[in-house]
Amino acid sequence: MRLFVNITLGGVAEGLIFSSVALGLVLIFRATNIINFAQGAMAMLTTFIAFSVLGKGVGYWPAFLVALACGLLLGGVVQLTLVRPVQNKPPLNAVIVTFGLLIFLEGIAGAIWGNTNRGFPAAFSQKGLVVGKTAVAFSHFDIFIVVAVLALSILVGVLFRFTTVGLRMRAAAFAPEAARLLGVRVGRLLTLGWALAAVAGALAGLLVAPTSVFSPGYMDLILVYAFTAAVLGGLDSPLGALVGGVITGLALAYVGGYLGGSLQPIGALVLLIVVLMIRPEGIFSQPTARRV
Repeated sequence: MRLFVNITLGGVAEGLIFSSVALGLVLIFRATNIINFAQGAMAMLTTFIAFSVLGKGVGYWPAFLVALACGLLLGGVVQLTLVRPVQNKPPLNAVIVTFGLLIFLEGIAGAIWGNTNRGFPAAFSQKGLVVGKTAVAFSHFDIFIVVAVLALSILVGVLFRFTTVGLRMRAAAFAPEAARLLGVRVGRLLTLGWALAAVAGALAGLLVAPTSVFSPGYMDLILVYAFTAAVLGGLDSPLGALVGGVITGLALAYVGGYLGGSLQPIGALVLLIVVLMIRPEGIFSQPTARRV
């Protein structure tokens, strides 16, 4: 029973990290109708920037804010310089661009900081909490993960449901011509969507780095799990990203805890295939009729 509780708590914390990256994927999909496969690499780069700032003797929280600010800037620049030129081209063009960006960013990070593994400090203690007389595999840092991701999820949900900017971003993504006729500045909103998504990714990068081997490729597998979570919940649903991340985290935690950590990628693949077979639009998305 104790093993089950510890695995479950670890799965929830890890799943919320997946949710953070999945939220970035959902933000971009809802803003531009594109899947950004460079989301993890962009998060990695901002985390390395925070690592360099920490190396200068600056405190953790200033470096944390620098990483988020760099994510905001990086997301906007990527949309303006790389994505916008292929925005109205076949969807495969944007996919190729984001894959190319992933390779480029990981190469740049390796050239600047090297490919050696290193550690990244955590905001709070990673020592397991003691409940009564029982130690559990859930730390103060895990509590921070829960609070940070839930706060991000609430902000994203409020943005899309209760603000004019969120409504315009949705209109700009799925009906850009009609949005332009109504006076919506589509280009600016698409850039904003990418910038906000990169902030979500930067947060995820900072949450993942203390719990894994920190190197230029440390977000690659996280992106795979986050994509699974986004598909599971629905690519246009912030709530789906949150729930899908937790479900994915728990599923992988049980696979790793009972069958072995090496089987976790296979577990994610099986979960993704099952979702695509049973409900390809995701749990929280409504299937749309298509005229043929």
